[in-house]
Amino acid sequence: MEQFSLGKINMYVSDDHRFGTDAFLLGKYADPHRGNTVCDLCTGCGIIPLIFCKKDPPKKIYAVEIQEEAVGLLNASIKENALEEIIEPVFCDLRELPADKIPRESVDIVTANPPYMTSGSGYEKLSRAQAVARHELLCSIDDVCKTASSLLKYGGLLKMCHRPERLADVICAMRAANIEPKSVTFVQNIPGERPWLFLISGKKGANAGMNVEKPVILRNADGSYTEDYLGLYE
Repeated sequence: MEQFSLGKINMYVSDDHRFGTDAFLLGKYADPHRGNTVCDLCTGCGIIPLIFCKKDPPKKIYAVEIQEEAVGLLNASIKENALEEIIEPVFCDLRELPADKIPRESVDIVTANPPYMTSGSGYEKLSRAQAVARHELLCSIDDVCKTASSLLKYGGLLKMCHRPERLADVICAMRAANIEPKSVTFVQNIPGERPWLFLISGKKGANAGMNVEKPVILRNADGSYTEDYLGLYE
């Protein structure tokens, strides 16, 4: 276990449970308000809930995770930062989330940074914990969207990040769960380069119609960081 600083927030990570730039992108994209109830699915070590607590946190954040070590890291971070009244870890399989843990149709925003790879792709060189975090071994994109829909209020938002090659899968899964995709933003490392990530927002019970937003670009052509990138870590 090692400590990582998020400004005024200190958090704990391990070799198996870490995070990348995609977590900061989703944390900024989700942008919950003070009065919101939020649930982060596939929370891992809790990076996204902790990002939400850096400045003006929502009133309640549920953090759902199936891996015991990851939940232990999040509990240590919660205690370190005295966030017990805001973040509530939920140690369970999101496919079997008990209603007494998180009331159904009570959440304003669900966030998810789910496993990107299908269960059939290679993961032999990863530890079991890393494979579960990166591959759809214990949950699929359909499972994530179905659970999100059960938690969201009518008109509530699902905010998710994923790889561009899975865009069709994500849109189909959202629609099957009565979450209408409303906005998508692609993320590029440099201008003109193919995107490596997308951020998508869907609204429960909404009518059809999706906007493709201006892309987020992380570096300028000369390799220097853009304002988009620097803004992630404010």
